[in-house]
Amino acid sequence: MVKLIRATAWLVFFFYFHIGNAQSVSADFNTNTDFKKFKTYAWLAPGDSVLNRPSAAKLFGGYIEKAANAELKNRGLKLVNEQPDVVMMFYTSVEEFTKYSQSATLSVGVGVGVGAPGYYGGGYYVGGSVPVAGGKITATTLEDGSLGYSMFDTVTGKVVWTCKAEKQFKMSDDIAKIINDYTVKIFKKYPLKKVK
Repeated sequence: MVKLIRATAWLVFFFYFHIGNAQSVSADFNTNTDFKKFKTYAWLAPGDSVLNRPSAAKLFGGYIEKAANAELKNRGLKLVNEQPDVVMMFYTSVEEFTKYSQSATLSVGVGVGVGAPGYYGGGYYVGGSVPVAGGKITATTLEDGSLGYSMFDTVTGKVVWTCKAEKQFKMSDDIAKIINDYTVKIFKKYPLKKVK
């Protein structure tokens, strides 16, 4: 069962991290699934849980699970250690890129005109400008980040719900706040609303 869930998880991982990046939240779920029957859940460790190799997802794992636990609790699910109805898995991706911008350039304009005298007379006019100063180029390092959650039915071993958020950010930003804010946005796409 765990091997089947891991194999499916890698397919979900591959699918989500090979599509274009944009600041968005997208979700998919099995419309034939009765989500009200799920009362308990457990977490599947991100990455290689057998060999316990380092994983980017593990760096902020505590923040990610804490944010998701609050959202799952609000939807009537309880975290357990044994025989859960569903298994949850999170995954992250961060890709660094550099954004370049250029300051305003001072230009000198040059114009030449040849034409017949008179109002609105015909003729040929040429204009143009030549940059002479400015144009400083600034490089800014940003991150394209993805955070996703998948839910697996422990009876069938299939994915029943998956959702991912993408955002550009700087490493100097409050990462814990970004994780919390986007987890809330992600779980707005969960098929069940918050329990009142």
